[in-house]
Amino acid sequence: MSTTVITNIANLVTNDPSLGDASPLGLIQDAAVVIDGDRIAWVGESSKAPATDNAFDAAGRAVIPGFVDSHSHLVFAGDRTAEFNARMSGRAYSAGGIRTTVAATRAATDAALEANLLRHLDEARRQGTTTFETKSGYGLTVEDEARALRIAAAHTEEVTYLGAHIVSPDYADDPAAYVDLVTGDMLTACAPHARWVDVFCEKGAFDGDQARAILTAGAAAGLIPRIHANQLSHGPGVQLAVELEAASADHCTHLTDADVDALAQSTSTVATLLPGAEFSTRAQWPDARRLLDAGATVALSTDCNPGSSYTSSMPFCIALAVRDMKMTPDEALWSATAGGARALRRTDIGALTPGARADLALLEAPSHVHLAYRPGVPLVSAVWQRGVRAA
Repeated sequence: MSTTVITNIANLVTNDPSLGDASPLGLIQDAAVVIDGDRIAWVGESSKAPATDNAFDAAGRAVIPGFVDSHSHLVFAGDRTAEFNARMSGRAYSAGGIRTTVAATRAATDAALEANLLRHLDEARRQGTTTFETKSGYGLTVEDEARALRIAAAHTEEVTYLGAHIVSPDYADDPAAYVDLVTGDMLTACAPHARWVDVFCEKGAFDGDQARAILTAGAAAGLIPRIHANQLSHGPGVQLAVELEAASADHCTHLTDADVDALAQSTSTVATLLPGAEFSTRAQWPDARRLLDAGATVALSTDCNPGSSYTSSMPFCIALAVRDMKMTPDEALWSATAGGARALRRTDIGALTPGARADLALLEAPSHVHLAYRPGVPLVSAVWQRGVRAA
């Protein structure tokens, strides 16, 4: 394997507080990174970098860990422009719009679904995302859910079974029978292709008892729970996530003091915030400041999906989190990298320390703060994924 050193980094974000300035970001100024194969071999001051086979001059720019997008819905077909246009003209968002994508996804070929997935992955990679989770949830039949997961699993190890996105239109008059399907034949077909099990616990989707049954069955099949919780209203999702030691409770927009306390005290469950959804639905912003001040672990992700958050841009979500969710630029970057890794229970990504996977992004800026300081500007100028220049 060849080695490569990236030198003359103005600010290197390691996410290791034992390095550099001892902050949570572990900032090292005038830094270098050595890549050996697909791993980080060394980090430190540029003047002390060891000899390598190849060299890349960062020319006074910043380097950050690759973004970890721990919540997305990328196996879909169709377009919901009309729905977005209507919503921006005054119509409220509800879970029901998912049915439009279900119809289009069922009608699409495997090749069309995979091509759409790859287009979005390339789009995200060019913006610095090197790890992504994605879900099923737009098929809602045994066959369509299983094929969505097979397609996703060919491109990421972080695959989530979300047969419980909404009650299938085929079971509109018998939700209990659909829960039986999700926890029975559908789970059997889907579990071999997934790592995670998820459920949309919300009015118009699944209540607390149904969500518990679905997540418990998934866990019994070897899948790790995560949950769409408290997005549109107060509900039992967060408390259920903590009780079942889910990896993450996602959205967390409408929280009681007891919900915040539960997340703060949990050592298992990350609060994953998805500001793209609030931006695209003109909904109430999650109160990241409240969660952080209480001591909860927070992740940021895109929730990229065709209905309520059609963005693949982690830098955009960082800017929203800083502007509208009262996070500092440092907190937002940590949550979009190390926080996402925590939400996926990964220790090999989200940081640039020896032994970590060599996933990193070069910014066309001297500091990571520019991600929020210059919103909407394409600042990611190069990406390495598993040690290979990918963008």
